[in-house]
Amino acid sequence: MTHYIDGFVFPVPQKHLNDYKSVAEKVAEIWKEYGALAYFEFVEEDLKVEGTRSFTELVDLKEDEVIVFGWVLFPSKETRDLANKQVPNDPRMAELVGPLTDPERLIFDAERMVYGGFQSLVQSS
Repeated sequence: MTHYIDGFVFPVPQKHLNDYKSVAEKVAEIWKEYGALAYFEFVEEDLKVEGTRSFTELVDLKEDEVIVFGWVLFPSKETRDLANKQVPNDPRMAELVGPLTDPERLIFDAERMVYGGFQSLVQSS
């Protein structure tokens, strides 16, 4: 079976990581209601490999921030495209994500997010 994923990387202020995690857990369930097979988010631990560029450069990481890396797995691009139209219009998303982008709290800075959709190249399990 060929899957499709949306991948993303972005910084989160360390002091807001628990708040972000709480919201992300709820967002994950919404994505799955709209067809995602799985939803993953991980927080940085080891970002430096000699001879490579780091995600820290990509998002212009500040001293008080951590990087979150995630992806959403879909059964097909068609399911992903439909979910990407439906999820932003789900009223629960506005309630959850709105506060994350409030300039007073800025738990999540969407302008520094790196995002893309990816088709399968190699799958091995």
